[in-house]
Amino acid sequence: MIGYTTLGTNDLPRAAAFYDELFALIGIKRIMDFGRGYAWGTGMDKPGFGVMLPFDGKPASVGNGVMVALVVDSQEKVQALHAKALALGGTDEGAPGPRDEGFYAAYFRDLDGNKLNAFCMG
Repeated sequence: MIGYTTLGTNDLPRAAAFYDELFALIGIKRIMDFGRGYAWGTGMDKPGFGVMLPFDGKPASVGNGVMVALVVDSQEKVQALHAKALALGGTDEGAPGPRDEGFYAAYFRDLDGNKLNAFCMG
């Protein structure tokens, strides 16, 4: 159902470097360059993730209650993404651990304050 998500940034080079390193941990690479933003994914026919300077030219802001969830296939990858995000300057929003039966997750914010979650089932 989800084709792609996009988060705003006020510093595109900094955001691109953050996501290049973060997504490299799980084999995700840049698949598009828009000039004012980038997209990452495993292919054009799969869901993607983008970071862009806002189209209206106004500053990007964090949406209250907005979160992008990244599915991975192991608890170790959840832990690695969370640790890498913090090492790159992101902030902790919830350490890796079980949240509900069969749901293992970690929460963090990127350099612009956007909230993300890495999770696996099982």
